[in-house]
Amino acid sequence: MTLNEYNQAVNNFSDRLYRFVLKNIRDIHKAEDIVQDSYEKLWKNVDNVNFEKVKSYLFTTAYHTMIDRIRKEKRSSFLEELNLKEQGHENNYSDLKEILNEAVKRLPELQRMVLLLRDYEGYSYKEIGEMANLSESQVKVYIYRARVFLKKYIGKIEVLV
Repeated sequence: MTLNEYNQAVNNFSDRLYRFVLKNIRDIHKAEDIVQDSYEKLWKNVDNVNFEKVKSYLFTTAYHTMIDRIRKEKRSSFLEELNLKEQGHENNYSDLKEILNEAVKRLPELQRMVLLLRDYEGYSYKEIGEMANLSESQVKVYIYRARVFLKKYIGKIEVLV
């Protein structure tokens, strides 16, 4: 990949990559860091990455970087996390968006990723499969399972509210 192609990748995908990461981790500064790390990894491997596959490379790299960071934070701040949950608003949900965000958080990582790529970012099943190293049918199954979970979760909350 050439310098111009690298710059074109930055222009074409940085906003989408940022939104994808931000939707998953909900922290502006961490999302910016992960996007920056992804482009740094791309720069280090610029000779090995084909420009036609750069989008898939960036999203896969960002996803794995995000997962690594989440796992690291879970190990180091388990007690802090428990205290934050106790200080929360005790499941008194005020709007559907908040309920939906909570439901999306509860999805397994892979289901959450493919669901967000499809429903929030608008990628095709084929593109998501390339990014996640899954077949198109596997992507469809994960999205279906995620949607079923969300439907059941929101249904249970509506009964309580």
